[in-house]
Amino acid sequence: MDINYDNEPHGVFFLIDNKSFYASVEASMRGWNPLEVPLVVMSEQENTNGGLVLATSPEAKKRYHLQANVSRQRDLPNDPDLMVVPPRMNLYIKRNLQINDIFRRFVADEDLLPYSIDESILDMTHSWRLFGKTPEDVARLIQVSVRKELGLYTTVGIGENPVQAKIALDIYAKHNRDLVGEITYETVDQTIWPIKEMTDVWSIGNRTAKHLNRMGIHSMYELAHFDPFVLNQEMGLIGMQLFALAWGIDHSQLRDRRGPKEASIGNSQVLPRDYQTQAEIETVIKEIGEQVASRLRHHRKQTSCISLGIGFSYAASEADGRGGFHQAKRIEPTDRNHDIVAVLISMFRHQWEGQTIRNIAVYTSRLNSKQSQQLTFFEPPRPQIRRDMSDHLVDQIRDRFGFTKLVYASSLLKGGTAIERASLVGGHNGGNAYE
Repeated sequence: MDINYDNEPHGVFFLIDNKSFYASVEASMRGWNPLEVPLVVMSEQENTNGGLVLATSPEAKKRYHLQANVSRQRDLPNDPDLMVVPPRMNLYIKRNLQINDIFRRFVADEDLLPYSIDESILDMTHSWRLFGKTPEDVARLIQVSVRKELGLYTTVGIGENPVQAKIALDIYAKHNRDLVGEITYETVDQTIWPIKEMTDVWSIGNRTAKHLNRMGIHSMYELAHFDPFVLNQEMGLIGMQLFALAWGIDHSQLRDRRGPKEASIGNSQVLPRDYQTQAEIETVIKEIGEQVASRLRHHRKQTSCISLGIGFSYAASEADGRGGFHQAKRIEPTDRNHDIVAVLISMFRHQWEGQTIRNIAVYTSRLNSKQSQQLTFFEPPRPQIRRDMSDHLVDQIRDRFGFTKLVYASSLLKGGTAIERASLVGGHNGGNAYE
């Protein structure tokens, strides 16, 4: 089967990755070459059950075989040459903003999509000719700009659409000497089809790869030459998307920014240790519920559906046979702390059977804009109005002076985590962005 690429969109897309981002930022801040120094960024022990390696420099990965988000403190070698530093999430966010500001010199805002904290997609179709004779020349110019101004190395995948650029980045650019890789429609048979480890390809996880293996598909070449009608029958829309992926086809447009079909506001937390007592667990549930309620009020939303997810510890999961439990409940629209926390505690007490807890998640859905305060007939109006005013007053004080300037007494009880987590960014130490 042959595909007529003449009917496909042809553009110039860059997918740019900041190589070993956290570790590289830490190395550059100390005046070291990010590619040469053995360095790891290690999370706090109390937040990750013994310390987790968040990032490794290329040299640390090569020399000690350490892997980000897999290796732990116990895996670190006893080598004085290895630099171990704590995370500074505020600094990484600041660097990400600075890097994307450099990208904006080459593309308009609508042609730039920050994909993650260390990756961005640039639609260079209309602007690359302003900066070089070839897209490769422009990619190297961007690399030099970031390296010269921020001391960081970047890898660039180039493609005629975003998916080609992503595969070029992951499979080729990160391993090429100049840290640039390119895929075009003409080179799909030389660049995508030879890939045998299918999980190396973006969007193909272990479960999807195993499903394809059961169908007799073990490489990107076999996926590209499999009957698309059988793929559609077996896997539905995902099967057709995978077939297009194997041919390097992608119809997505960067300027079409689509939000979620149904908004949801929530928060989840991995606990700093195993929680076993009911009082401690309910303290954290109350804290998270109040945080979610505050976010609802900030967005001027009310929820009519609350979800509680509880994750067991490893030992409890082995003994129980479940990883945890999840329950959702429809309620009258509200954004009040008291209403939301009461529902969460009720759901927890109904489901919990004494298991050790390690993860708590609270989410709200079926949101609507808050136009007025809905009173209930089952309680006098005055205390309802006072609670509503009290919640908003607390929000205003925290917005102005910071979260820790006004906390509920329950957060001071054993097991409370809200005060400590107020200083964290993404669950890790925020640090000082200006150090």
